[in-house]
Amino acid sequence: MAKILITLDGVLERTVQLTKERMTIGRHRANDIVLEHPTVSGEHAAITTILDDSFLEDLYSTNGTFVNGHRVGKHFLQHQDAIKLAKYRIEFVKDGIRPLSGAAPLAETAPVPPPAAIEVLNGSNAGKRLELSKLQTSLGRTGVQVVMITRTDHGYAAAHTDGERIPFLNGMALGKQPQPLAHGDVLDLSGTQMAFRQG
Repeated sequence: MAKILITLDGVLERTVQLTKERMTIGRHRANDIVLEHPTVSGEHAAITTILDDSFLEDLYSTNGTFVNGHRVGKHFLQHQDAIKLAKYRIEFVKDGIRPLSGAAPLAETAPVPPPAAIEVLNGSNAGKRLELSKLQTSLGRTGVQVVMITRTDHGYAAAHTDGERIPFLNGMALGKQPQPLAHGDVLDLSGTQMAFRQG
């Protein structure tokens, strides 16, 4: 699983494994990772990990969240990204080991959801189907609008992972947090409508 190395004033304070799907960082003790410094907001940021991918999200902090010198709202983390939270420097390290989902013993075989596909509903590609045969399938164009569909033990989920344009799921804005997909759900990427089909 991925981990973060937390440094303050050039001194490595601790290493934290990202063992949960979503871990919050902030000054308040209710956070998963507590940074006790007055420049850190009560709830400053969160890291969400889905399979092999981790996303950093600023939780409307006062002093902002920075990655590699750039202020971010939401960011897809890459190996050795340098995160800055107030006075803290945090290095993201990806080691290729996935976090365990839930408390299921390793010996158990994970259930496999029924096969699914995305069907284009309008435009010149109407009627075309894209089988969701991989663990992750991306839709859209990098830098403009990307939706990632992830297959989990429980089914399929969609999240907006890249680009300024907001995609929609059943008419509602799709955010960075993965949203479960049900048969018949409609994704809208810049006017192109696609239905999720399962079974």
